[in-house]
Amino acid sequence: MLFFKRETHAGMSPQEAVDGAKDGSVTLIDVRDLGEVQMSGKAKGALHIPLMRVKDMADPRNPDFCADLKRDGKIAVYCASGARSNMAASALRKMGYEDVYNIGGFGHWVQAGGSVEKL
Repeated sequence: MLFFKRETHAGMSPQEAVDGAKDGSVTLIDVRDLGEVQMSGKAKGALHIPLMRVKDMADPRNPDFCADLKRDGKIAVYCASGARSNMAASALRKMGYEDVYNIGGFGHWVQAGGSVEKL
């Protein structure tokens, strides 16, 4: 049986992400598809950047760049289980974002007491 090894980058727990989002020191990114976010909501204040759009929306030279995404701050990425957020975190690091953390799935955010908002 094969197991997916989730990449962590100097580790940020979901609880640390919740705390950082509250004090404004962490930018959250939800990389799930729109349908998933519409069904369950997203972390309060999270940017919704679907995995397939990360390279466009994180590139300041692209017209679809998300201006709320800061290259010099801490970024916590999540999806449904942690697999897509792992890919997104890796892509962001390759694009020059240095302080990027995969915190796993949306359920981890909720279990850590994170607030949820509907789209």
